[in-house]
Amino acid sequence: MISAVMPTYARTAFALVKGEGMYVWADDGRRFLDMGSGIAVNSLGHCHPKLVAALTEQANTLWHVSNLYRIAGQERVADMLVANSFADTVFFNNSGAEAVEAAIKMARRYHHGAGHPERYRIISCDGSFHGRSLTDLAAGSNEKHREGFGPMPEGFDHVPFDNLNAMRAAITDQTAAILVEPVQGEGGIKAPSPGFLKGVREMCDEFGILMVLDEVQTGNGRTGKLFAHEWAGVTPDILATAKGLGGGFPVGAVLATEAAAKAMTPGSHGSTFGGTPLAMAAVGAMLDVVLAPGFLPRVDKMARLLWDRLGAVVAKHPTVLTDVRGQGLMVGMRCAVENSVLVGKMIDNGVLTVPAGDNVVRMLPPMILEESHIDEAVQALDKSCADIAADMAKEKTG
Repeated sequence: MISAVMPTYARTAFALVKGEGMYVWADDGRRFLDMGSGIAVNSLGHCHPKLVAALTEQANTLWHVSNLYRIAGQERVADMLVANSFADTVFFNNSGAEAVEAAIKMARRYHHGAGHPERYRIISCDGSFHGRSLTDLAAGSNEKHREGFGPMPEGFDHVPFDNLNAMRAAITDQTAAILVEPVQGEGGIKAPSPGFLKGVREMCDEFGILMVLDEVQTGNGRTGKLFAHEWAGVTPDILATAKGLGGGFPVGAVLATEAAAKAMTPGSHGSTFGGTPLAMAAVGAMLDVVLAPGFLPRVDKMARLLWDRLGAVVAKHPTVLTDVRGQGLMVGMRCAVENSVLVGKMIDNGVLTVPAGDNVVRMLPPMILEESHIDEAVQALDKSCADIAADMAKEKTG
């Protein structure tokens, strides 16, 4: 008999019932160090006092109004994002999938408005993940996620990640945009070579197409900058983000230049729940914290420390781990064993992590982590690897 909650996830046997800071508690009483952040969502940890206060105040004032009216919170948050990014304008919605789909629509609409409706195709990368809607599945390249949902929407061309030559060869007179993740998340925490994003930007300028970045997972401080593309010294035309944007409250956004958004006129796009007063209260509070002087440099410092400590564990346990990859506090460890085995052992040792493609285990900790939390996570990883190695030795000897 099917469960009341549709079984689309292979869930743990325990439920998480309480959170505070870097920690969560299960219904069986166990406490876990949360190094997954709800898959890069709880950017300021659990029940951050500034977020709680902002949401409580807003909940006692106004929850939802239609976008037929001005929403003061949207205007404040949009101003903050515009002032601290490449963008001139922002559209708010509810999730990363919606943000990516809106970005795709905007790219097509741009060329339609410029008198070139034939330019509708999007180039994206092998190994990419852009969400679970049909259009986002077509933009991504995971056949497992697509299975049983065909036929996929047409209009997407895939090239190898971090391969500028292949990308250039895929451009035609029908190409509208290039869509890329600055670091591939679900695909295995793969960071490109240093010149890749710059090369994409130059290519888009050369051919008159738009550069669209999926910063759903990499954005909002995760890499030590507000957005990951800042490390490459480039600016996109359109950017989709979500996950950590609301610090745990469901919200997404599309940021764009004035030129890229000029065809987005009244009626061209919309969202019933996008940018509600509650969502904007959460985003405003999150940005107040993240954009405060010293916060992002500290994220970068903690990330570098985490990488150093993880690198030592990888070197110590080559039969379990092969490398560390990613950027900032978006860290992947490629496994020599099934990644689910390591995720399970880490749970046994009191730390939550997240699996990803390419047999990777992710650490996506809240950006408030301290050195003591890094020590705790690394000790648990060391013990987990030792436990797995011991189990492998036992199996080998029979």
